[in-house]
Amino acid sequence: MKRQIWIFWIILTIIGTSCEKSRQEHLLADTKIALDIALEQSLRMAELLESQPERLPKSIYKGKLETSSSAWWTSGFFPGTLWYLYEYSGNPVYKKWAENYTLRVEKEQYRTDNHDVGFMIFCSFGNAYRITGDSVWLGPIRQASESLCTRFNPVVGCTRSWNTNAATKQWQFPVIIDNMMNLEMLVWSAKKFQQPYFNKVALTHANTTLKNHFRPDYSSYHVVSYDTLTGQAEARQTSQGYSDESAWARGQAWGLYGYTMMFRETKNSLYLQQAKAVADFIIHHPNLPEDKIPYWDFNAPDIPEALRDASAGAIICSALLELSGYVDPDKAAEYRKVAEIQLKTLCSPAYLASSGENANFILKHSVGHFMKDIEVDVPLTYADYYFVEALLRYRKIREREK
Repeated sequence: MKRQIWIFWIILTIIGTSCEKSRQEHLLADTKIALDIALEQSLRMAELLESQPERLPKSIYKGKLETSSSAWWTSGFFPGTLWYLYEYSGNPVYKKWAENYTLRVEKEQYRTDNHDVGFMIFCSFGNAYRITGDSVWLGPIRQASESLCTRFNPVVGCTRSWNTNAATKQWQFPVIIDNMMNLEMLVWSAKKFQQPYFNKVALTHANTTLKNHFRPDYSSYHVVSYDTLTGQAEARQTSQGYSDESAWARGQAWGLYGYTMMFRETKNSLYLQQAKAVADFIIHHPNLPEDKIPYWDFNAPDIPEALRDASAGAIICSALLELSGYVDPDKAAEYRKVAEIQLKTLCSPAYLASSGENANFILKHSVGHFMKDIEVDVPLTYADYYFVEALLRYRKIREREK
């Protein structure tokens, strides 16, 4: 009898392994289709704006393509997407367009009036250098790192996010969770240019944010304002979330991605613990849908009718794929399973644009600022960037396994 049970268990294991491999092969095929669409859409977008050398794609407004100048915080994402697609395809056409659009944001290296210079320059110039190894791309990265450091306040221990107060909020020194993303440029630049001050700023900001931005359940506030005289947190509120105490979905995504990245760059186990805790909050939240694409806010009052945010889903997916490489096998399997469901969903017609539609963006159904009715249920250039990044990360994982 024991022998029969053992044989039965072996058969079930073989069947389960076969089904899992089949599922993964189907997903791999889906990612190939999605990347083919990304190549088509992005090439059309690049060609469309060729005659407007000061513009970059942003979103859709009233059914038509909305562009921005390089001064808008999202300006570095389309160049970065083009670099990813060149890396994937090896097609020199995409390199040509990536260079073209990267140079469109070059002047932003001198920006000292906001924290998003990291998004602007490192997504564009950072990927350019990583992929080509050409030192011509290095100068703007170093200058942008110096520019970002001008916003650091040693009393507070953070770089300031905004110079002006949002709406009627009276913030002395507002710091948003999004700011974690701009630290990647600083820690990378500290090593590349042997500038320890860049690293000091990044680590201090990450540690201060870890201390003040998170609730006991590891959800994150959107905005923490600091008293510039004492350095103490004076307010914990939101600008884009449903309420001060709600869990704005993209904010949770920034926190997850930011601390995963900080562990990669520093190997500090404190950052890994934080990333795991944020990941667990997200993936075990009772309001996370079965397809794993979050509502725009985990506490939106109209769930399950609330709008989804593909941008938050793409960021979380990319972060989970990276995080799965830093944890024990059980956690890795758990994180990767969620990421695979997210990829499967985002690669479906529900979110993935058909060739020639969606104003040449790749993903549909993102939410920028729901509470102000800005960029609601539209494509967003950063959703495309992190989606393509997630696709490439997944395919690299599969290649290593093979």
